[in-house]
Amino acid sequence: MARIPYILVDAFAPAPGAGNRVAIVLDARGMGLEEMQTIARRLGEAETAFLTERRETVFGVRFFTPKEEVEFSGHAAVALGLSLVRLGLAPEGIGRLYLHTPTEALPVEIVYEGGAPVKALVRGPSPRFRDLPPFEALRAALEALGTNERYLHRGLPYGIAYTGLWSLFVPLIAPGVVDALEPEMPALLEVSRKLEVATVHAYAPMGPRSFYARDFAPLLGIPEDPVTGSANAALGALLARAGVVPKREGRVQLTVYQGHRLGNPGVVEVLVEYSPTGLPYGVRIGGEAALVFTGEL
Repeated sequence: MARIPYILVDAFAPAPGAGNRVAIVLDARGMGLEEMQTIARRLGEAETAFLTERRETVFGVRFFTPKEEVEFSGHAAVALGLSLVRLGLAPEGIGRLYLHTPTEALPVEIVYEGGAPVKALVRGPSPRFRDLPPFEALRAALEALGTNERYLHRGLPYGIAYTGLWSLFVPLIAPGVVDALEPEMPALLEVSRKLEVATVHAYAPMGPRSFYARDFAPLLGIPEDPVTGSANAALGALLARAGVVPKREGRVQLTVYQGHRLGNPGVVEVLVEYSPTGLPYGVRIGGEAALVFTGEL
């Protein structure tokens, strides 16, 4: 039986042992969906990316959790983009490559320092928004998270947004309140099912353009995701749409810190681009990544 090469990469971190770990299967050409799902379950990481096609600067990719395929995984895309260049699978010195998912092509910008690739910026799926859920649903989410209305930040938006996964966003007054959350997972799972969201994303301000967050995804079989790309991209779009972050030259850059509560600190750069009407139309997320392990199945 042919061996299946894979790597483990910590995304949104400059060195191993932080950020969010992703498994990348380097050659999934000819694999069926059932085989990919079995491998994702066997590798056991929150996300596994499968490289299904390689053509110069265009790479086919599919993303899986241990339970199901997902349309987009931000941290996996960042890790994959950097890994393709570092492993020589993409042309040397390339500044942009494209990840083709089953639904769209995602451009990835590679940032170099001293000739070495150090960061990847991925443009995720276009942001979408749902109608504001009733306040009773927000109250239920707060209770499931282990907090209450006293700690709700009234000046920041709550709501449901999408850049690859639908997430409910719950603003709290301070990072310490976010860190103190002790969610009741069965209750949070019920909230997620009722609102049809993949994750519940609690966040708090650290400055005008910086935020602290934790992300809970019991519906995906992930009690807490250490550092989340897609949800933080949607958070940036939600903040921009609500007008609570400043606009400058048609775009705004935010920084989201996540993973500290789990001992896996990571930093996500979020760049929101505005249309001429002032609405957010595109979001890029970026950061560093570090190779942890190379192996075969």
